[in-house]
Amino acid sequence: MALGSLSWCLGAALALFCGSSWPQVHSSLAPENEVPLRPTTWFPEGKITSLTLPKGRTRRLYFTLKKKAPGMSVTVSPCDLPIEWSLSARTLKDKPLKSLEWSSKKSTPEVWWQGPGSEEKMYSFTGSAVDTYKGPSKSHATIYILRLRSKQQNTRATVYLHEGPGPSGAFPLLPADRRVHTLGVGMTSVTLSWAPSASITSLPQSQKSYDYCVLANSQKNYPSVCAAREKIGKKNDQKEEKKERRRRVTAWPILKEWWWQQWDSYPEAQSAASSPTDEYSDLQCVCQGTESVCTVSELLPETQYYFDVFVIDRLNGTSMAYKGTFARTHEEARAAIVTLREGELRWVTFSDRGSNSEQFFTFRPRGIQQSGLLTLQSCGGVEKVKVTVSSKGQVLSSQAVEGDLAHIWLQGSPSYLIHLEREGTTPSRMSDAADPALGGLRASVKMQTSSAYHRRGVPSLPSTLQIKSFNRLRGCNSVTLAWMGTEERSLYCVYRRKLGEHGAEAGGASALTSPCLGPESRSDTERVLCKYFQELNPRRAVTTAVIGGLEPGMAYVFDVYLMRRWGIPIKYASKMLKTRKEC
Repeated sequence: MALGSLSWCLGAALALFCGSSWPQVHSSLAPENEVPLRPTTWFPEGKITSLTLPKGRTRRLYFTLKKKAPGMSVTVSPCDLPIEWSLSARTLKDKPLKSLEWSSKKSTPEVWWQGPGSEEKMYSFTGSAVDTYKGPSKSHATIYILRLRSKQQNTRATVYLHEGPGPSGAFPLLPADRRVHTLGVGMTSVTLSWAPSASITSLPQSQKSYDYCVLANSQKNYPSVCAAREKIGKKNDQKEEKKERRRRVTAWPILKEWWWQQWDSYPEAQSAASSPTDEYSDLQCVCQGTESVCTVSELLPETQYYFDVFVIDRLNGTSMAYKGTFARTHEEARAAIVTLREGELRWVTFSDRGSNSEQFFTFRPRGIQQSGLLTLQSCGGVEKVKVTVSSKGQVLSSQAVEGDLAHIWLQGSPSYLIHLEREGTTPSRMSDAADPALGGLRASVKMQTSSAYHRRGVPSLPSTLQIKSFNRLRGCNSVTLAWMGTEERSLYCVYRRKLGEHGAEAGGASALTSPCLGPESRSDTERVLCKYFQELNPRRAVTTAVIGGLEPGMAYVFDVYLMRRWGIPIKYASKMLKTRKEC
């Protein structure tokens, strides 16, 4: 009798103070509505509770609501495996007397089952996602039963009870669009974005209790922070276990096994509110803060990664998960070698710092002499371009393309490898780095290769590429231009472009053509004339042209191109002139 009285007192005291510390005990002879004393666990309101769910066993939590509670919400957050949970309400015709509860040796839920009443299933859910039931409260003579069960294996879950119709405030808020979007994928980086959480946007800047945490792994998406922590913990345990195997010698293996069995046989509810600030320090977030954009770097090329975004409430120690995504990084860049055709004119550009910083080309000259001419012209940008020509692994020429034109004579090999790579910013182009007109252009080079059957060197160039005009010879309908030629017979073509009456005052100089825009980019209507010229004396190699058919008082831009059989057409510096209004 003394032992029975002591057990009854202890059970009543523990039920009064919200729960029992004894494990659940199920008997094959006990019916479903017969609730033993020991597994009675009251579900506290307003407190986050963590449960251990053994495989195949149903955990039950009981709770009642206050008389004036208009509604309630129950939130269940599984850890890493799908679980089944349901919410039922057992309503009695009359609430049992308190004297009956204290005079009986049975627990409070068991006393409720003795009276006449009915049990109604209010809600059920199966899955691994966080789910919340919201609904009105029943009559005051009602006890609620929350049942949780894991079929696959032992797992954990977090539960929370809130009385009232509004949000509980214990969990961060997620937007309507819970997807994580992929903005860009590179070879070693992925950029993500997601809709911001109202918990973060509505929070003053002085308060920093909410954070985003982005996790990346190459295995799968995690439905919760708990699942991610379980995986991280398993990895750490495996590492520690390997170390322990090397030096561990167990003296009493049977005793050790018995001790862990006894420890695992007490899976009871415990509060999850201990040290929430340090709870997430082991997650190894690749991005953390309040920004809804994240760039994950230092990834492996050609590898699939899974990305999860969590909103963490560090004050309450809770979190909510966005719908994760996955992306496959690009394969490692392999140097592609482009074959250049005879006389092909190619424009090579390097757009931004994220693009490839080098390009490869190959050229095979025609003829038995195996000679050719490589012509390059710098077309602007804020960085220099270096060209390296090699054959059979031996470097034949290496130089920077900085000036207006560069010639490299190719001779003695059946094929040549041309390597273009951009270098640092040139001092003269530092001011161009912020010029929006460049459109992110870092470097640009115009290149042409052609076979030289009978030549023994590079072609001669004019001593200057400036166009001179004569003010005394400038009239209302014509202007006179002069430019330097070469001792070789070459074709010179003059183009004009009309700017308008106020072209000069409105900044017509900004409309001058690029030095790399050749005659192939000009309209036939802009061509004024083409003529051949040759002078053996370089000092006297000056030619002139009178351009007529102009309008009085109008501004024009004149361009002269030196057309050659080999190499890129050479463009002289553009010249802007304005005809006289009155003559």
